[in-house]
Amino acid sequence: MRVTVLWQGGMKLVGTGESGREVIMDAAPDHGGQNEGARPSEVFLMGMAGCTALDVLSILTKKRLTLKSFCIEVEAERAAEHPRVFTAATLIYRFTGDNLPEEQVKHAIELSLSKYCGMVNTVKKAAPISYCYEINGQRSDVQPAP
Repeated sequence: MRVTVLWQGGMKLVGTGESGREVIMDAAPDHGGQNEGARPSEVFLMGMAGCTALDVLSILTKKRLTLKSFCIEVEAERAAEHPRVFTAATLIYRFTGDNLPEEQVKHAIELSLSKYCGMVNTVKKAAPISYCYEINGQRSDVQPAP
């Protein structure tokens, strides 16, 4: 895999991957940017959430489960001092739909977190990852990622 990040002036950057799609990144005004894009740390967390989301969607599709909506929120903690590494993260999966068996949803999440999602498994080597899920508003307990 290869990506390119091109400086656009000021603190604005445009990243392009093999897909050809662009991601705009910029710093906050108090750090010299114009707030014209996501922060690289936000893109990092979005990538991690996107990685596991695609796994879960694929697994649930194979299980013939239909979703009305699905999102993942990531709550991450960072070190106070530089380098401001991520020190922990919790993935919150939110599903709505009819006839979504909790065990099948949980199994799909755990397969992604333990086997398929390379980004989550990379981060787990440096910081603890936990997760919980909501199915139609009913939330599970937070637990460590397998």
